[in-house]
Formats: sequence, structure tokens, C-alpha cells
Amino acid sequence: MTLSEDQVRTYETDGVVHVKGAFGQDWIDKLRAATEAEMADPGPMVLDLERGQGGRFFGNTFVWHHRQAFRDFVFDSPAAELAAQALRSDKVNVLFDQLLVKEPGTETETMWHHDQPYWPVWGDQVVTMWIALDPVTPESGAVEYVCGSHKWGVRFKAKSFTGDDRYKEDLPELPDMEAERDKHRIVQPSLAVGDCTLHHGLTVHHAPGNSRSDRRRRGYIIRWCGDDVTYCPRPNIQPMLRDPGLDSGAALDSALFPVVYRRAG
Repeated sequence: MTLSEDQVRTYETDGVVHVKGAFGQDWIDKLRAATEAEMADPGPMVLDLERGQGGRFFGNTFVWHHRQAFRDFVFDSPAAELAAQALRSDKVNVLFDQLLVKEPGTETETMWHHDQPYWPVWGDQVVTMWIALDPVTPESGAVEYVCGSHKWGVRFKAKSFTGDDRYKEDLPELPDMEAERDKHRIVQPSLAVGDCTLHHGLTVHHAPGNSRSDRRRRGYIIRWCGDDVTYCPRPNIQPMLRDPGLDSGAALDSALFPVVYRRAG
């Protein structure tokens, strides 16, 4: 699949683009089966993110490192090339992949935040790919994005999704986005199975809980980095699977963050 120039410009302007029909049913079936296996027997970085009174909000990261179906998707599907197109990058590294599953009746929202301050990277070419394994609507937890927020020129302090105070970096707090809704253009794409969104690492976003009683919200997410991204370790940020053995300021190329796609020529 090839992104159109209009789609790339939408990503650059809005900080998010909805890509319809990005992945075929064969890939979706493999991801669904791998998701069920991972939820039944999760890898080492699993998190229980549900803080409400019902449902289940399952999260896990770096799943391609221990489950072959996710590895196959990262390296063999069109995903990396799509990310490179959006970034206008000659190569992309995978930073990590992630499962975020909100079962029916899950009350916990995904709080307003942007991604990049959580991670040991620096640069502009950082993109999150959010792949729908179920139909996703506002009622089942579709993500909301603040258009243009990646261009605000500020990095906001990371906040913990588990409710503790683990992040200590000296950054400004994110404004109260619920109180500021009328000041911004906010989009909330509904996704069909196999659709994805691509959003910039500094695009502010949020997702409601899954209020549906009859539908899951299974999302497979991959974080990609392009040409200009370097390793930027800092204390009190999201832990990675292991130390990549990189110097600060180095390119990400490593066993932990491998190059997955490189443009021919």
C-alpha cells in the first residue's frame, strides 16, 4: 500500500492521519490469534491498566521480542514502509510494539497525553501506528487527537497510566484538555478492522473507555522512528525491555531497536 501525497500532508499538518484498509484479513487474523495467546500467557512487561469497576484494560509492550506472529508482522507486513512514507524517511527503526485491549464494559479512559516524553528518543520523525483488530467507534474507545498539537513546540510531563508518580522529568503539565475542548480541532476517527491511524509522537490524544457490552477494542500499536531520531536516555521515563547498549545521541540501530525498513537506493 502507498500513502497518497494528501495523506502524508495531512499527517504533517494535523499530526494524525487515518489510513483505511491498511492491512488485509490474513494479517488481522494472525494478530488476533497472537493477541489472544499473549493475553492468556503474557510476556514480562504486562500491565493491568483498568482502574474502574469493571471490564479489563490489558497492556503489554515489546511483544515482538517473544511472540513470533508479532515479529513476523513487524518485519514482513507493509507497516514499516507505511511509517517511512508518512515520515518521508529513508529508513525506520521499530522502537517497540504494544497491545492495548479494552474489553466490553471497561470504564478506564486513556488520559490525555502525548507519547514522546515517555521514551528515550529525540527527534521529529517519531510516529505511532494504531491498528484496529476490531471495529472501533467512540462508544468502544476510539482515540481522539488534537490536530496540530505536535507543532505547539512544547513537551509535556509524562503521567503514569497506572496511577503512581513514577515520572519525574521537569516538564510543564499538560493543560486541562477537557476544559479546553472548544479551543481546539479534535478528530476521533472510527476505524474498520484493518484500518490504522498514524500519529506524531507529540500529538496530544486521549481515548474513552469501552462502554459497549458486545464489542472488544483490541489495538495493536507499533512505535516507529525515522532518520533523525537518536537515543536519549533520561531518568524516570518508561522502561525499555533492556538497555540497548547505545551512547546518548547515537542512532537507534541496535538489536533492541532494529532497522526494519530501508528505502532502496
